[in-house]
Amino acid sequence: MQITTKAIVLSSLRYGDTSLIVRVFTQSDGVKSYLLKGVFGSKKAKIRPAYFLPLMQLEIVANHKNKGTLESIRDVKVAVPYQTMHTDIVKNSMVLFLAEMLGISIQEQEQDESLFNYLTYALNWMDGHKLSPNFHILFLLNLTKYLGFYPDTSNPDMPFFDLLEGGFCETPSLNPLIHNEVLYDFKKFLGTDFEALQAIKLTKSNRRELLKMVVQYFRLHIHGFREPKSLAVLNAVFT
Repeated sequence: MQITTKAIVLSSLRYGDTSLIVRVFTQSDGVKSYLLKGVFGSKKAKIRPAYFLPLMQLEIVANHKNKGTLESIRDVKVAVPYQTMHTDIVKNSMVLFLAEMLGISIQEQEQDESLFNYLTYALNWMDGHKLSPNFHILFLLNLTKYLGFYPDTSNPDMPFFDLLEGGFCETPSLNPLIHNEVLYDFKKFLGTDFEALQAIKLTKSNRRELLKMVVQYFRLHIHGFREPKSLAVLNAVFT
């Protein structure tokens, strides 16, 4: 079946000498993987590898057999031409991290319009604004709304946040917890939006610790979660 859909690139991997395997989140069918044959080494190739940079927003014409095998793409064009995402070295570091986190976290092979709309909004906002060093934290916390484990904000005055239970608590448990200064910073992000990011001030050490807790939160709630390799690079950029 031939379909035309918008898509967000999650990852790409060179296959052999001339081909590319790309994994994207499509508006029509959720996560799909494609084999692009002959895209390297041919000046006549219609589809170029440069289209498949992390988090690029594309419009693709694809053949979907839906048999659990790699699909094929017939045509591709850029849906949203970014101005800064891949040219600003700091933004590009964050792009690599967010693309890896999304690739780990989004597993559905079915349409999810609300998640797709959130991602396009957030990526367009990131491209068009000065980057806050806290952007990725809010991006990931808001992402949990669509993945089904957004923090329960009942009882926010409690002194602990239980990462496994996803809620605030009065007494510590054996589960991983957020508390003290990091909990105070954590609460700044709940219920806020990207427009308010510049008003959120964190020390470098607290930002790193909070991001560590957020990644652990994902690890506890995403089946098969693996540690993002780009986390170390991102921490180096923001220290």
